[in-house]
Amino acid sequence: MDIAKKQELKRFINELKNIRGRHTELVSVYIPAGYDLNKIIAHLQEEQGTAKNIKDAKTRGNVIDSLERCIRHLRLFKKTPEHGLALFSGNVAAQEGKVDIKIWSIEPPEPLNMRLYRCDQRFVIDILEDMREHKEAYGLILVDRREATIGLLRGSSITLLTDLTSGVPGKFKAGGQSAQRFERLIHGMAIEFFKRVSELCNKEFLPMKNLKGILLGGPGPTKEEFQQYLNNELKKKILAVQDVTYTDESGLHHLVDKSADILQKEGIIAEKKVMERFFTILAKEPNKATYGEKEVRRVLDLGAVELILISENYDDKKMQEIETLAQSTGTALQLISTDTREGQQLRDLGGIAAILRFAVGNYE
Repeated sequence: MDIAKKQELKRFINELKNIRGRHTELVSVYIPAGYDLNKIIAHLQEEQGTAKNIKDAKTRGNVIDSLERCIRHLRLFKKTPEHGLALFSGNVAAQEGKVDIKIWSIEPPEPLNMRLYRCDQRFVIDILEDMREHKEAYGLILVDRREATIGLLRGSSITLLTDLTSGVPGKFKAGGQSAQRFERLIHGMAIEFFKRVSELCNKEFLPMKNLKGILLGGPGPTKEEFQQYLNNELKKKILAVQDVTYTDESGLHHLVDKSADILQKEGIIAEKKVMERFFTILAKEPNKATYGEKEVRRVLDLGAVELILISENYDDKKMQEIETLAQSTGTALQLISTDTREGQQLRDLGGIAAILRFAVGNYE
């Protein structure tokens, strides 16, 4: 799921999550992809009949009316949307005794594979919340004889899973038989360390059903030597082996950067490229890039903006205002996560920036 769809889903969920019914009267309906809408309508009509047995008159009326709104809404569709449909309806009146039946629906960003009807005090949104999480992941392994770091790339987020040191000593200057014995000792310790790292990789990665691949890195030939101790199933997952100087947490970012060609379809690479472009223009042609809400609004009004970069954590109301302005001027907008260093830099610049079509001077 791209970040724009993720943001749309986030807004939808946030609108529903704080709504609470006074009784068990909020209706949630999940319709799987390809399911016959007529069967769902028939089911909801049956639930209307059941709802007539609710003792409390207000609750009874709210449930029946909410179900009716759902039925009417479903009749607007010729068929179930490609990914299915999630439907929510209920009385959201703030004042006791008042009636304000609202309805919401969304085609999920991923195909629904379950059917659900529930009437409760809260809407069932956990199914949609699960879809906000990135499912596919890439394992990251950095290793040399002294240190190893294991991480995970999921969407735009790089997570450190574990790191460990070997205790293997450095080079030994003595010569002769002593040096040979010492070298054998070091080699043996390195092998034991590789086995420990391999076991940790098994523990972290083998249970992952959505592990798309593994990126392996490190300095020199050590990483290739380590591969022979890796589980065969994980060996098959290796997409790239990269020369990376550092084997600590910072090295994980270098490993991902060096694997850009492999990860070009992943959000993190697209975000990094566009942010790098912004910072390059800001440094070399400062009148063709700007940041901060006030400045971005100004250049938008001038019709000078080619692309707006906006942090996913930006104020939601202001974001919608910026989106409206962007649409009215034919300006592209790209959401940037805060999971990357570049995304954090954008957040620190006020959460919004712009690349301009032409140079615009600053205020006098």
